[in-house]
Amino acid sequence: MSEPKRKFVKVIKSEGIAWTYLNRPEKKNAMSPGLHLEMRDTLDELEADPETKVVVIAGIGGVFSAGQDLKEYFRDLENNPAEAKRIRLISNGWQWDRLYMFNKPTIAMVEGYCVGGAFTHLLATDFAITAEDTAFSLSEVNWGILPGGMVSKAFADAVLYRHALYHACLGDAFDGKEAARIGIVNFAVPKEQLKDEVTKLAKKLMTKSPAALRATKQVIRQVRQMDFGQAADYMQEKRMAISVGDPEQSYNTGLHQFLDEKTYKPVHSPFALKDAKKGVAGPPSKVKAKAKAKAKAKAGK
Repeated sequence: MSEPKRKFVKVIKSEGIAWTYLNRPEKKNAMSPGLHLEMRDTLDELEADPETKVVVIAGIGGVFSAGQDLKEYFRDLENNPAEAKRIRLISNGWQWDRLYMFNKPTIAMVEGYCVGGAFTHLLATDFAITAEDTAFSLSEVNWGILPGGMVSKAFADAVLYRHALYHACLGDAFDGKEAARIGIVNFAVPKEQLKDEVTKLAKKLMTKSPAALRATKQVIRQVRQMDFGQAADYMQEKRMAISVGDPEQSYNTGLHQFLDEKTYKPVHSPFALKDAKKGVAGPPSKVKAKAKAKAKAKAGK
């Protein structure tokens, strides 16, 4: 099946990872109405694609995104409120609603610039790794507006109150190390190591039960807005939901491999997925163990 034609989004699929790049390098990947439309459709396609296990959100040319395109997203739509509302809903839709509860793990690979509206999809992804020299900025206050869309809410939820006020009210740029310190990314690495670290994380996520991983990340997101009673009920229903339509039968398989087969230790690695048992893939520890066993068997012949 051929890939859809895209102008503002580029998708490269490799070994279960869909590297999804905003593709407006001449504008530092600032987000236009056309880009928002393509990203909405792209995420729909990737969520339904059985070959895609993890989605990485990045930007072409070593730039994550300079935020919303000030001309195309703001000025050009000033006198067309109906179209402005339509595009705003599409933008919020893919940047927040879709990514926030996406069925598959998502990782932001951040480098170059992450400015203004780009904070929305940065904070909606499940994980984020940045280059140490990335320039982050909530610059809206510097040109006369507040951080709109979902930015203010997402940022205020993600960091301590004082950090949120400081960065939103000053608009000063800060680097990847500071982004890691205040908690909007998981960690910062030298730029030359960025893609390797993202790949390493993606491959590790692919060793987990997709059903258990999906339920876990959605539970962690949702219970933050619940009281303890609501959270207990929600988690119980999610636990039961894992067993519905799960080809891995994760709960029973995990217990069987640990209690009966004694083939793994949950503290150190996940249970082997069906494809891993067939030799397609598997947790690094099990792959290494199999390789050692084969080498030992050969040596004994």
